[in-house]
Amino acid sequence: MKKVTRVLIILALVGFTVSSYAQKKQKFGHIDSNELLKLMPGRDSAMAKIQAYSKTLETQVKGMQGELETKYQDYLANEKDMTDLIKQTRQKELQDIQARIEDFQKSAQDDLEKKQNELLKPIIDKAKAAIEKVAKDNQYTYIFDAGLGVLLYTDPTEDIMPMVKKELGLN
Repeated sequence: MKKVTRVLIILALVGFTVSSYAQKKQKFGHIDSNELLKLMPGRDSAMAKIQAYSKTLETQVKGMQGELETKYQDYLANEKDMTDLIKQTRQKELQDIQARIEDFQKSAQDDLEKKQNELLKPIIDKAKAAIEKVAKDNQYTYIFDAGLGVLLYTDPTEDIMPMVKKELGLN
């Protein structure tokens, strides 16, 4: 009988402990990461560098397209005077230029993405670290990113933007 009573007491204590952990209030918060990134120091200069690099790549593509257009117009203007061999050679040349332009555009897009990652990653990492610190310091269970548009209802959550801005020393 004593054994049964002890087992019941132990089960009751375990049940009480488990239910108290289960009833622990969870704290939710949200932040608009897009807005935070706009405020981050260094973002504007990084974006200016990305824009300048993008314009350089665009200029290169336009130059290549200009070359293609000039050669194509020359081909059209002189096509009737060309032999079949010269026509084929010029058509092949035009196709090669077009293929080079397409390859360059693909490479340029990849390169631009790498440049964006290179310049923005430190800024994003700093913001992420500040969000994590605020979340831990204020005992948040979850922080949702309202900047991604994934929240349908945010009333019961708390916006942690002011605390993260304070952590980063932003106004």
